[in-house]
Amino acid sequence: MQGLGKVGIGLGAVAVFLGVLLIVFFVASRSRGRAQGVIAGIVFLGPAVLLLAYGLIVPTFRTTVGSFQNDSGNKFVGIKNYIWVFTAPDNWHFLFNTLLWIIITPILSTALGLTLALLLDRMRRESVAKSIIFMPMAISFVGAGIIWGLIYEYRDPSQPQVGLLSQVVMWLGVEDPPNWLLWTPFNNFLLMLIMVWIQVGFAMVVLSAAIKAIPRDVVEAAELDGAVGVSLFRRVTIPMIRGSLVVVFTTIMIAVLKIFDIVRVMTNGNFGTQIVSNEMYAQAFVQFDVGRGSALAVVLFVAVIPLIAYNVYQLRKERAVR
Repeated sequence: MQGLGKVGIGLGAVAVFLGVLLIVFFVASRSRGRAQGVIAGIVFLGPAVLLLAYGLIVPTFRTTVGSFQNDSGNKFVGIKNYIWVFTAPDNWHFLFNTLLWIIITPILSTALGLTLALLLDRMRRESVAKSIIFMPMAISFVGAGIIWGLIYEYRDPSQPQVGLLSQVVMWLGVEDPPNWLLWTPFNNFLLMLIMVWIQVGFAMVVLSAAIKAIPRDVVEAAELDGAVGVSLFRRVTIPMIRGSLVVVFTTIMIAVLKIFDIVRVMTNGNFGTQIVSNEMYAQAFVQFDVGRGSALAVVLFVAVIPLIAYNVYQLRKERAVR
């Protein structure tokens, strides 16, 4: 009976929603002049604004308020949680790991993407190679973690190897390969490699399009002036695609700041691989400390804001030049 009651409530809510939409559309069809434009704006933008407020603005406000409260969320403690984030000795480790992630991963992804874009630019059937390299973008972070978990799988050297990496290094003459995910501090870089594998296709596609958009007459003029090879790349290609490079770099950096799935699936933050986003989850949903978890979430949110603002600035700057 309770199940039927819940179904009835759900159907009633849908019916009310559809009824409101019908009324709004009826009023919009009957309106004329300036009122028609206002009502049309409400009809098309209203639902999006409501969803944005419900899904982003309200949670952001509640999380910010929670970051100034105690672990149970029923007492105001000021900036105590933020002091804990940046002063607790144990926290410096995951803060440093996160810093390594946001420096190394975007640099490697952008550099490899640019290299592949240049190599494939004049290659026959380049679309096939680009599709294969871009394919990891279609895989979820959890799926990528499972795939690479099999690559990093460790077994005793006397047993048949399942992990691809262990088998390859044994073929190269290493008799006892390490347990890769426990190999501190190099396990952090092995996890970063997964993110690079996913993001390099995105960087390659965007930068390849930027390279192809360079006017041919600019390249020919530079070649007539004696710019070839590395000189052409440094003096013409890089300046012409600088905006795209910045957008790719900052976009990957934003994705890295939010990375959670790979670390959660591969190591759960153990063996020296903890990062801010996984610690936020652990504090909020494992240790049930709402205040500290909210403070870490706000730190991530504040770190992302300037990157997004700079990205928007670069996009507008490119659009103005064009």
